[in-house]
Amino acid sequence: MKLAVFGRFNNKYTLTSVDTLLNYVSKKDVDIFIEAEFSELIKSVSTKRKFYSTFETFETLDESFDLLVSIGGDGTILRAITFVMELDIPIVGINTGRLGFLATIQVEDIEKAVQNIIDGKYKISERSLLSVETAPENSDILELNFALNEIAVSRKNTTSMITVETLLDGQYLTSYWSDGLIVSTPTGSTGYSLSCGGPVITPGANSFVLTPIAPHNLSARPLIIPDSTEIQLRVSGREEQHLVSLDSRIATLDNGTIITIRKADFKIKMIDLLDESFLKTLRKKMLWGEDNRN
Repeated sequence: MKLAVFGRFNNKYTLTSVDTLLNYVSKKDVDIFIEAEFSELIKSVSTKRKFYSTFETFETLDESFDLLVSIGGDGTILRAITFVMELDIPIVGINTGRLGFLATIQVEDIEKAVQNIIDGKYKISERSLLSVETAPENSDILELNFALNEIAVSRKNTTSMITVETLLDGQYLTSYWSDGLIVSTPTGSTGYSLSCGGPVITPGANSFVLTPIAPHNLSARPLIIPDSTEIQLRVSGREEQHLVSLDSRIATLDNGTIITIRKADFKIKMIDLLDESFLKTLRKKMLWGEDNRN
């Protein structure tokens, strides 16, 4: 097995997680590569710099990798997909953040979870993504023009609302007068969209959801649509520009830009351990709320 390890931040759980993971898998028939920036971060805060220096690093991935382990929260996994893209490499997340829907392995369960993965005791959950094009083209979007959670347009540098003209498959739907509009996948339905009043959608549903952000027109409600729908947005407002976000990546667009959103032509593979499920995580989230990790 060829294993990639990725993380972004360091907190009190990060070093424990990395130590546990690497100490365990280094005794197995596994080739381990740590993302270059994360490797430097870990070595800068660890007393085991010599140990971490024994592992190779990567800046990009290729099809020879069998698995990517993300260490962090759901946001870290959203970053991890920019390494995987169309390579079909499964991703699994060790949760050092708050209770998440994507990073499901808890720190105390790392060894058991990793052994189950090595033994093939897991399922693959394929997650749909969104892709976006703009006219005119925007250089900040061209290279990484996809999102696992959501694509959102929002106001910039103003307290005034924007108008988001929205077409579905070329047919006019409405113009949202709001702070913005979220186009979410089922995976993203438990994120930004949910906090704005959107519904929870199970990961296997072939749907997207449009969720207005603080709409002024009281009749505006979240709308579930088939994921085969092509969505076109055009923003107008008092300012000359607005923002578009692809998960955690943000670009600035001129008002009047045509934003075309559709289902991406590839999916991301997430590893689900046999004792975990979306519904089990949902129950934890509803009953317990956030835990104290940050």
